[in-house]
Amino acid sequence: MALVPCKEILNEAMKKGYGVGAYNVNNMEQIQAVMMAAKMTQSPVIIQASRGALKYFDLTYFKYLVKAAVIENPDIPIAIHLDHGNSLELILKALNIGFTSVMIDGSLMEDGKTVSTYEYNVKVTRSVVEYAHSLGVSVEGEIGTLGGLEDNNMGSGSIYITDPQEAKNFVNDTNVDFLAIAIGTSHGAYKFKNVANIDFNTLKKIRSLIDIPIVLHGASSISKDLIYEVNKYGGKVFGTSGMPISLLQKAIKFGVSKINIDTDGRLAVTAAIRKFLIENPEKFDPRDYLGYARTVLSDLIASKMKAFGTLGHANDYVVGK
Repeated sequence: MALVPCKEILNEAMKKGYGVGAYNVNNMEQIQAVMMAAKMTQSPVIIQASRGALKYFDLTYFKYLVKAAVIENPDIPIAIHLDHGNSLELILKALNIGFTSVMIDGSLMEDGKTVSTYEYNVKVTRSVVEYAHSLGVSVEGEIGTLGGLEDNNMGSGSIYITDPQEAKNFVNDTNVDFLAIAIGTSHGAYKFKNVANIDFNTLKKIRSLIDIPIVLHGASSISKDLIYEVNKYGGKVFGTSGMPISLLQKAIKFGVSKINIDTDGRLAVTAAIRKFLIENPEKFDPRDYLGYARTVLSDLIASKMKAFGTLGHANDYVVGK
């Protein structure tokens, strides 16, 4: 199956009541791991790249790695999504290399840190929507801001819970295809000082007011097992916290369709590489430890696909409906 717009995958998910993970990648092995998991579970998948990832990858390398993923997985619906685009320049670069979906984060100014006004958010989002739609590319917008920091220390660091009526107005004013909202989640590995929580009342109100897919950013679970593995083999990652799978599953039931996963992937790869090198000190071939990390990450992503209800839905997916 060819690359598809993200809204096609998410509209199907919203209609049938399951969630689709959007998995951030930074290298070839991570792309392979995502696709291994999708093939194993027969799940539609969203591969995400942030502006930091694209800078690390180089646009040309990313473009052809994605093409390889499509060629090797003809039966899997794949959307390629720009995560947290913060400028028209970056959006255009993504469109030029074949992204099927882009996020314009107008909730922050172009510096990626300063909280913007509603008017600014509408203006920049609407301009991207108009251009992207002319190319058949879907657009994600955001209203409200999450806590924590995104890629390359971007983000305001403050939480501004989304106002339901403002969310409705924003959808009407911009014509976005799906909407990221702030209901208590946070970017990064250090999400919560106390117990993780989602504002389900706000989620329910927003779901009742808008008829497009809802997106949850900052949804990594940061499992204690992963942290233990990282630290057991020489890491120093302390004080972390994440979003329990049970809360994400409840959020899906209440109307969330797209769940962003980044930090969990980073931790899984780091834990696997640390473990492999400590337990196999004679090994020095990158294929050995990167291959092992790829398998570990693939298993983690497959478990999330099953938890989110994505399992088996690649087979009943129809483009354009």
